[in-house]
Amino acid sequence: MKPTTLFAIAGLSAIGAGAQAQSGPSDLPLEGLFFLGAPVPDGAVQIGQQLYAENCASCHGVNLEGQPDWRRRLDTGRMPAPPHDVSGHTWHHSDRALFLTTRGGVGAVVPGYESDMPAFEGILTDDEIVAVLAYIKSTWPEQQRTIQAEITASDPGR
Repeated sequence: MKPTTLFAIAGLSAIGAGAQAQSGPSDLPLEGLFFLGAPVPDGAVQIGQQLYAENCASCHGVNLEGQPDWRRRLDTGRMPAPPHDVSGHTWHHSDRALFLTTRGGVGAVVPGYESDMPAFEGILTDDEIVAVLAYIKSTWPEQQRTIQAEITASDPGR
């Protein structure tokens, strides 16, 4: 299933409605923030921040900084969790690749690759995964968001 079918662009409606109850009347798109070309409601970012803290921060860092020495293999031969801030490579990947990696683990995008990254399918809903990714993207400077949007637009699997 392609991520575009997950929230049907108008989507994130369940997240937007939940965020509206938590954050006030605004579920208008956060200016300049998109997922698969669709504007992301700012309520999704707030929910994504909470979900990131609960599910991702223990490995990727409270401030998205990743694990120490994240470019050097661990004794297990696996790579540490990379940062999701601008210093890492997350913004070098398309929305589709980020979604599939989060949902199915790294092996979903790179078959056979062994990683400590768990698959979040069955733990987070597809909309919640999108919200986490929207939160991560919301922390990047405009230049990185623009580059990442171009990568997403040119993704042949989109």
